[in-house]
Amino acid sequence: MISYLKGIVAAIQNNGAHRHILTLEVNGMGYDLQVPSRLAKQLPEIGGEVQIFTHYQIREEVPMLYGFGSPGERDVFRHLLGVSGVGAALAIALLDTLELPDLVQSIITANIQLLIQAPGVGKKTAERLCLELKNKLIEWRKSAGFFVATGGPAPGILDEVQMTLLALGYTAGEVSHALHVVSENIGLPKDAFVEDWIKQAIAHLSSEYSQ
Repeated sequence: MISYLKGIVAAIQNNGAHRHILTLEVNGMGYDLQVPSRLAKQLPEIGGEVQIFTHYQIREEVPMLYGFGSPGERDVFRHLLGVSGVGAALAIALLDTLELPDLVQSIITANIQLLIQAPGVGKKTAERLCLELKNKLIEWRKSAGFFVATGGPAPGILDEVQMTLLALGYTAGEVSHALHVVSENIGLPKDAFVEDWIKQAIAHLSSEYSQ
């Protein structure tokens, strides 16, 4: 119905975790869109111009307009809504917890450990996401030309590395990013020792925090 809106940022309201309302002025009209907190932090200041890709939904006779920073985010949001038991709030929480490439890769590879880091996502929900969306997202990323990084530890040691880093207080997004950087920039082999992956990831994360 409405593919995207291009207008001026009139207001940004924070109504709680993962619930930000962007008021966008388009040709003299104000549209309220619920956007992920990740996008809310990237928006220009009041008065700045931005293009938002939208999804229109009516639930219990209440119309809602959701906004995203890219068509890819909107596509994945729609795929998430198609999973039984997953509503808009849970879908947005997933998009806020993991960068889009990491979210897609986690579902395709059944990385339950990362998916359950999203608020409200339990093990059963994460398993259902992987079961129902794996093939759909594989096809989607092919048709969309969407690149997903494949760097990181081998599957046999990935869980242990992630669990250790998450237990140290790092977020799911930070862990995924760090492991990709260690793989691509340092060239650590996929089958390197768990301790080596953890050590290099912590070194990278520590350098990020010190900047």
